[in-house]
Amino acid sequence: MEPREEGRGPQSDFLLQEPLSRERAGDSLQKQLLHRLRSAVLDGRLPAGSRLPGSRALAESLGVSRNTVTLVYEVLSTEGYIEPSRQGTRVAALARPEPAGHPRPAPAGLARRAGRIRRSGPGGEAAPAFAPGVPALARFPLAAWRRSLDRVLRHGGTELLSYGPPRGELALRTAVLHHLALARGMRCTPEQIVITEGAQEALALCVRLVTDPGDTAWVEDPGYRGAQTALTCGDLTVVPVPVDGEGLRTTASDWADRPPRLVCTSPAHQYPTGAVLTASRRLDLIEKCLLHGAWIVEDDYDGEFRHSGEPLACMQGLTPGAPVFYVGTFSKTMFPSLRLGFLVLPEPLVGPAAPVADELLRGGHRNEQLALAHFMESGQYSRHLARMRRLYRRRRDALRPALAEHFDVPHTVTGGDSGMHLTVRLPPTAPDQPLARAARRHGMAPRPLSQHSLLPGAGHNGLVLGYGNTPESAFAPKLRQLAKLVRELS
Repeated sequence: MEPREEGRGPQSDFLLQEPLSRERAGDSLQKQLLHRLRSAVLDGRLPAGSRLPGSRALAESLGVSRNTVTLVYEVLSTEGYIEPSRQGTRVAALARPEPAGHPRPAPAGLARRAGRIRRSGPGGEAAPAFAPGVPALARFPLAAWRRSLDRVLRHGGTELLSYGPPRGELALRTAVLHHLALARGMRCTPEQIVITEGAQEALALCVRLVTDPGDTAWVEDPGYRGAQTALTCGDLTVVPVPVDGEGLRTTASDWADRPPRLVCTSPAHQYPTGAVLTASRRLDLIEKCLLHGAWIVEDDYDGEFRHSGEPLACMQGLTPGAPVFYVGTFSKTMFPSLRLGFLVLPEPLVGPAAPVADELLRGGHRNEQLALAHFMESGQYSRHLARMRRLYRRRRDALRPALAEHFDVPHTVTGGDSGMHLTVRLPPTAPDQPLARAARRHGMAPRPLSQHSLLPGAGHNGLVLGYGNTPESAFAPKLRQLAKLVRELS
C-alpha cells in the first residue's frame, strides 16, 4: 500500500480532487476556496486537528497560484478556523451546533415585554383614504422646503456629515422655543428642549428618565397606542384610565389604590375621542401629581390644528413648577418621513437629565434639523400651518354632512374641534376590527376604535376616520362603500 502524501487523508481528498470554477460570472478562485474550506470546517468534514495540505501542494493540485492559497489560509487563521505552526496547518477546535436532526433546546424567544406589544395594523405604505394621522402631503410646500435644504447644504459643508449635538441643533431648539412661546404659551429655555426622532423616541426618553421597571403608569383609555408601547417597553405596570367628554377621568380611589409614577395624556385633543381636558381637570391633575411625586407626559400631537379659536395653552405653562414633559412632533405639521419631534423637559430635570440624554441620543438628521430651523425662522412654517388649518377645517366641515348623508347606518360622531380625524362610534353588531380589515381591501384605512382600548368590556367600537390626506371628493363614494361593508358584516 502506497503511503499518502503529507496532509492527505480521506477528510481532505475533496480539497484536491474537486476543481474550482473558472466561469467569469462566478466568484473569484480565492473566494471559492475560502468558502470551501470554511464550510468544511463548520460542517465537520474537516474535524478539529485535521492537517491541511501545504500551500504549495494545494495550489498545484487545484491549478491556482500559491498566493491564492496563502491568502485564504491567512484569512482562515485570522478568523480562528485554522492554526498554523511549524509542524503544519491544522483545523482549530471549534464549538459548533449539534448536527441537523439532533434534539436541541429552542432558542430563547422575545422578551415578555415585547410579547405584550400589540400591533396596530399595516404601516410603511402610501396612505389610503381615511388613514388617521396623515397630513395633506400633496399640499406641502416642497419648493420652500427645498430652498431651506439647499441653503443648509451650501453653507454647512462637510462639518454637517459628522455627529451633531445629542440633544439637537441649537438653531432648531431656539426656533422651537420661539414657536412654542407664541403659539402654545410655553415657558421654557433652549436647554429644556431636546430634539428627538419623532414623538415615539420622546415618549421612550421620558420613560427612561423618570421610571424604573415595575412602576405604575396611567394611560388614557381609549388612548394612543404609541404611549402604551413606550410604557410596556419600559417594563411598567400600565393602568388604563377612562376618558369621557372632559378628557382623562381620575377618581380618589385611583390615587389611593394605584398611584402613578407617570401619567400620559393628550389634553388639547385626546386621541382618539377628540375630548379636551378641561381646565379644572388639568389643574387637579397637576396638583395630584405634585402631591404624589408623579410626572405628566403631555402629548400635543396635533394641537396646532384647532378649528375654532386659537390653539389651547399647554399644561406645561399652566402653573409654575408643573411636573410636565411636553412632547411635540413635526410628523403632523410637516410630513411623517421627516422623523423629527421634540421634548420639553421640566425645568428641575434639565441638569440631571442632560448627561443621560447625551448618552442615549446620537444627534443625527443635522441637515434636516438646520433646514427646519430656517423653515421656521423664515416664516414658512407658520404660513404652512395657517394654510393647513384652513384646509383641515374645510375637510372636517365637509366630512360631517357627508357622514350624515352617505354613511346610512346607525352611528354617532365625536371629536372634530381640532386635528385631522373624527371618531365614528358603531353598535356592537358592526365589529370594528373586521370592518377595518374589509375597508383596507377597498382602499380605505380607518383605525378600529377598539384597538385603542385596554379596559376589558369597555364597549369601545367604531372607526377613527382621518381626513387630513383625503380630499373632499372622495368622501361620498368611500362612505357609501363603508356603509355597505357595515351592512354586510352586521
